[in-house]
Amino acid sequence: MVPLIWLIAAAVLAIGELLVMDFTLLMLGVAALVTAGVAVTGIPVWATVCVFVVAALGTVLLVRPALRRRVVDSSEITAFTPRELEGMDAVVLVPVTSTDTTGQVRVNGEIWSARAAHPGDMFSEGDRVQVVSIDGTTAVVWKGV
Repeated sequence: MVPLIWLIAAAVLAIGELLVMDFTLLMLGVAALVTAGVAVTGIPVWATVCVFVVAALGTVLLVRPALRRRVVDSSEITAFTPRELEGMDAVVLVPVTSTDTTGQVRVNGEIWSARAAHPGDMFSEGDRVQVVSIDGTTAVVWKGV
């Protein structure tokens, strides 16, 4: 009966891992699975609990960090700052003037509100422009392309 309880615990922890996606519950599930295998030998319940604690510590402290490094590649995670858009080319989607921010441009696949950098400049739909700076949520553009 004790091995069955550990198998059920392993299954519940593995299902819980699907909700959390942090590998902690998965490691505890593996520890419960190891404990179920050891419990089949008929050792006392207190010994199975000790096996679970040792297996849980081993998997959480040794296996989980290695697994996270392998699965979650930190090089893919990059911080984005709007300053990175400065100097990029953009396409005008909605006419841009220097007097308001109702114009829109597509920069790097994203749509930004825009205004012209120099007074009197106006860019029509389809014009290619360059981002001079980012002012809040508005791209300041000019005909630098």
